[in-house]
Amino acid sequence: MVLEMKVPSPGESITEVEIATWLVEDGDYVEKDQPIAEVDSDKATLELPAEESGIITLQAEEGDAVAVGAVVCLIDTAAEKPEGSSATPTSTSVNEAPKATPVKEEVTSTYATGTASPAAKKILAEKNIEASTIKGTGKAGRITKEDAVKAIPSMGTMPEDGARGTTRKKMSMLRRKVAERLVAVKSETAMLTTFNEVNMQPIFDLRAQYKEDFKANHGVGLGFMSFFTLAVVRALKMYPDVNSMIDGDFKIEHDFQDISIAVSGPKGLMVPVIRNAEKLTFRGVESEVKRLAIRARDGQITIDEMTGGTFTITNGGVFGSMLSTPIINPPQSGILGMHNIVNRPMAVNGAVVIQPIMYVALSYDHRIIDGRESVGFLVAVKEALENPVELLMDNNPTKALEM
Repeated sequence: MVLEMKVPSPGESITEVEIATWLVEDGDYVEKDQPIAEVDSDKATLELPAEESGIITLQAEEGDAVAVGAVVCLIDTAAEKPEGSSATPTSTSVNEAPKATPVKEEVTSTYATGTASPAAKKILAEKNIEASTIKGTGKAGRITKEDAVKAIPSMGTMPEDGARGTTRKKMSMLRRKVAERLVAVKSETAMLTTFNEVNMQPIFDLRAQYKEDFKANHGVGLGFMSFFTLAVVRALKMYPDVNSMIDGDFKIEHDFQDISIAVSGPKGLMVPVIRNAEKLTFRGVESEVKRLAIRARDGQITIDEMTGGTFTITNGGVFGSMLSTPIINPPQSGILGMHNIVNRPMAVNGAVVIQPIMYVALSYDHRIIDGRESVGFLVAVKEALENPVELLMDNNPTKALEM
């Protein structure tokens, strides 16, 4: 029996995927549930497991865009599993004539050598490239249209012993979708960014005092994300416009806080969502951040876990960023950027003191969030981070970190 494997639906609103990588070769024997391909959607990269065991016949090439429900491979379930190695034998059959060794054809220079075809000539002119600098691959050395398309303008004089390689690789569907969304945000929203600075010393002091007990009790570390997430939840309740979004002529308001967190995965940036962050404690936030980060790192994150979100937090500080203007994650209206922590001189009670300072940035859609709300929101985040015991722990840090 030959089984037709079709592209399953990765999630709502996704109509096609792209074959990113085949993990098996045509004619291989595959086991049931064995990953046979990685497919890109516009939201995530997912593994495609074999539905049954058997000999596989591929029906699509890497890079092909395939509609959800389309056949991507055939599996002959009646085929027996080969003994030992599944590699195809390389010995020549008795009745098979040996293949002739290909002879490399010598290219003889003619009047056509180095001459560009009309199409190639036009492309080279647009790139401002001299035909004499291109080695043609056409008949008798003629410069073809493909040669012109691949030609790269000179970047200056190349060193005698310098190696200058250039590759041309198609971006994944996920990367192309991210690019499309980022350009749309810049052109379709009135995005502005406001900045502030946070004295992180109070959080440093709390972590130094409680982090060992916190990890022993809960199995996760007491990081910065729980403080920032809970500070954001508090500020969103104070300034609900920052937690809203535009849908055509309507304003959508939320009475919950689903916080998207930007994490780095093997396929690039992913933004899983902490659901109902307003109901979580420090332990709850840290546990959820750890769970989502591990799933993203291992490539197990699902589209449902990355769908939705009413506000985003991104931490460029882990890569050393001092300051940035984060781009809004549509259809959300705001995103908070964290950055690295640097000891800086600061006036404290009239004296100059060295303190650990972080610059924070709020990018927001000015169509729906006014300056008062944006600045007030960021100040509220700053206040909570600089006075976490009173504003985030109800003046009882021991109880807040035990829950």
